[in-house]
Amino acid sequence: MGLVRQPPRYVVACMLCSCGGLLFGMDTGIIGPVTVMKNFVSQFGSQSATIHGLLVSSILIPAAISSFFAGLLADKLGRPKAISIGTLTFGLGAALEAAAVHISMFVVGRCIEGIGEGLYLGTLVVYICEISPTSVRGTLTTGPQLLITLGLVIGFFTCYGTARIGSSFSWRAPFLILASLAVTFSVVSWLWLPPSPRWLKLHGRESEANHVWDQLGVSQAEREKVENEADRGTNLQRASQDAPAIPPADTSVSSARSQDKSVKNKLFDIFSRDVRARTALAVFLMGMQQLSGIDGVLYYAPLLFEQAGLASADASFFASGVSALVIFAVTIPALIWADKWGRRHSTVYGGIGLSITMFLMGALYAGHAVHSSTGAGRWVVIVSIYIFAVIYSLSWAVGIKIYAAEIQPQRTRASATSLAHGSNWAANFLVALTTPILLSKSSFGAYFLFGGCTLITAIICAVFMPETKGRSLDEIEEAFKSRSLRSQSFMKAIRPFTRKPE
Repeated sequence: MGLVRQPPRYVVACMLCSCGGLLFGMDTGIIGPVTVMKNFVSQFGSQSATIHGLLVSSILIPAAISSFFAGLLADKLGRPKAISIGTLTFGLGAALEAAAVHISMFVVGRCIEGIGEGLYLGTLVVYICEISPTSVRGTLTTGPQLLITLGLVIGFFTCYGTARIGSSFSWRAPFLILASLAVTFSVVSWLWLPPSPRWLKLHGRESEANHVWDQLGVSQAEREKVENEADRGTNLQRASQDAPAIPPADTSVSSARSQDKSVKNKLFDIFSRDVRARTALAVFLMGMQQLSGIDGVLYYAPLLFEQAGLASADASFFASGVSALVIFAVTIPALIWADKWGRRHSTVYGGIGLSITMFLMGALYAGHAVHSSTGAGRWVVIVSIYIFAVIYSLSWAVGIKIYAAEIQPQRTRASATSLAHGSNWAANFLVALTTPILLSKSSFGAYFLFGGCTLITAIICAVFMPETKGRSLDEIEEAFKSRSLRSQSFMKAIRPFTRKPE
């Protein structure tokens, strides 16, 4: 009987790095149920819809702000150290929430948690993308999303279990668990995760980069492909800056100097001519991912199920936990087939499916077909919430985050991805803040709003989004270049018709 073959270390490193997604998922799964627990309400008082939205969403603006600087931190210190610092900050914020004796202390804890979340979450995808061979990049980059969904399950069912405790420990316990896991992950990331070989190479540390590639178990062929892509990115940067040619003998030195300069000017570099279209597309997609309404569903699942007719708190809590379990289950095949499904097709067709589901629920509420205790309408809404979560998990949850990272050249990947995640956090804030307000003012307005956003996104992606599945950096460059050339040709063609008569 032969020995079981261990996976390459790059797979193990990606699996460990993906555990950072568990923290984000747990917080998302915890905050909604916690804020409607009897002991939480008795301690902090009953909150209006606006205050409830601010309480839940207070984590998101700090996350959006800190994510703008996450790329600079990751480029300066390296990906693992940036992840470690971010998760430690996240853990301190969760500990402060668990210890809160006043609502303001709870909000401060969420803001600190948000700063950490913004620093580390986008860097997870960048790190995995950089250490993964092209052939399995999609599958491994989906790892954090799978762990986010697992965190949702753990968060919901942790609250379902602790809600029966007859003291403030019922809502403090989930945050204590979250803080402990965050600090543990921070320590492990700092001590165990190796630095990104691409980051080392761009800093002129060639021998260290080769040593880390050997440690990770990446084949020589895949390694050469990665290095060719990095060289291609460096050449594009020089061309965009109209710099003189550099002799081959000085490549490592010039690469290090170029990286030092780009670290200082990274926020401007992502808007240079050769990458600004990709930056804009990544920012748009990551923002619209949240405007689909997914976090409105996840944060306020108990409220949505209660609105649909599940009046019992236990029933709505349990239904929320089941929805998280469904999301986790369908993310597994999405991870396995991430490199077989096209990013473009999953975004376009997924957007159409999401918009149809939202429009259906909105129409049922607008037509007064949903009754709180009887009728088929409420069950259609309840099933539709699950269907929405399934479609999202199979399409937008997986494809968009991978796409936003892999369309970027090496020199701007960390900063552009961080900017895109900042857009994601900002849109998330709007969704988390407005969902309870919209639900209190109108039973159907939120559904039509989110459905319209997803439909618009699907149409725009059908026109402007090139496919990247399985493509190298050179091929992605050519795809965007051809789109740009077609756009320029179109503008030249219509110019005679738009020119003002003299």
